Amino acid sequence: MTSVLDSILMQNNFSTPEIRAIWSDENKISKQLKVKAALAKVEGELGVIPETAAKKIVEKAKVENFDLLSLQKESAEKRHSLIALIHALQSAVGAEEGEFVHYGVTTQDIVDTSIMLQTKEAYNIIKNHSEKLIRTLAILTKEYRSTIMMGRTHGIHAIPITFGFKLAIWLDELLRNQRRLDQLLDNGVFVGSISGAVGTYAAFAGRGIEIEKLTLSELNLSVPNISWQPSRDRFSEFATALGIYSGTLGKIGRELFTLMKTEINEIHEPFRKGEVGSSTMPQKRNPALIEGLASLTQPVFSDVSLMLQSMLIDGERDAIHWRNEWVVLPEITSYLDAQIVNLTYILSELDVNVEQMRKNLEIQGILPYSERIMFELGKVIGKQTAHELVYQAAMTSIENHEDFIHLLYKNSQISSNFSREEVNSWTIPENNIGESLSKVDHILSQVNI
Repeated sequence: MTSVLDSILMQNNFSTPEIRAIWSDENKISKQLKVKAALAKVEGELGVIPETAAKKIVEKAKVENFDLLSLQKESAEKRHSLIALIHALQSAVGAEEGEFVHYGVTTQDIVDTSIMLQTKEAYNIIKNHSEKLIRTLAILTKEYRSTIMMGRTHGIHAIPITFGFKLAIWLDELLRNQRRLDQLLDNGVFVGSISGAVGTYAAFAGRGIEIEKLTLSELNLSVPNISWQPSRDRFSEFATALGIYSGTLGKIGRELFTLMKTEINEIHEPFRKGEVGSSTMPQKRNPALIEGLASLTQPVFSDVSLMLQSMLIDGERDAIHWRNEWVVLPEITSYLDAQIVNLTYILSELDVNVEQMRKNLEIQGILPYSERIMFELGKVIGKQTAHELVYQAAMTSIENHEDFIHLLYKNSQISSNFSREEVNSWTIPENNIGESLSKVDHILSQVNI
């Protein structure tokens, strides 16, 4: 075992079965054969190769016809990633028709097109799982739309928000990530390549552009404007979109981690009977799922950086940089999909401690309402003057543990203009959430739930 993705014990923490299947050796060979079959079919229909050979190639180009260990052995001997499959397919097709296997293309064409098929498969799974996550979060947002909690800036109590407002911010970010995924299709990221040694179609006798277009149509891939063998920006765009998405999920994981701390105790991740938090402290219910969610953003960010380096191709092609793609694509799609599926489960069974949220509002008494008090006072005595008076009272209250309102009323400008009842009315949490509910409703209107 050389990777957590290969470990039976750990792989489900870092990936999903659906994504792992896509990057299996069997699926890789299957996709390479699919490209070869599509190419042969088109070339046969156009008369570029004999139609009998084309039909035989299509018939034999199925992964169950090949022994992966034999392919691995010859690939190692020849130090070439595809030559073993070419030879094996040629042998399966037969001496005469086998001469037309891999006709006109270069290895890069087959490798690039097949890995793009795998990437598109992974993309479709991620998109579907993302849609489920968005619906799950929208349902939770609607449920806790008006649940009051303390907002925090720089880790310190600020002014009240609702839990639904916090969730709606996450939801809006997820919707942007979903749009970024959609844009990958619009931007023509998922293209194939059937263009020969240096992308000029030189071996196709003037039929190359037509062959590429028809072959890629068979494979449901877009047609590039020109060779992309030395232009790897599409994979970098793909990785960057996934990296931004993972950043969102990592941020959410860190926030959930904070809210589950014992001292805050506002949420708890799902807990199943028999789950063990610690081998030595029996009482522990650790945020294991949340930590797993947050931890995967770090390797995703590293993979994005590695993928960007694959753009530094020398000349018309080299293997120094684009091999990064073979490392990054399985990892980045696996990690992100695991995050999406994990968060969907966490949110679907999240234990929200509404009572504790209310208690936490009271930790600093009415100090968090100093902003509202300042603005209300400012309507009579001026905003800057009010700020100075409220600031001085707040600092003294914090440092000397004195009653904030009592300190305010020591000032005649306040006591002569405002009653205690009036000031107290400004400290009701529900009256201090601004227009947050309207914003929550606006975000929810963008999701069908």
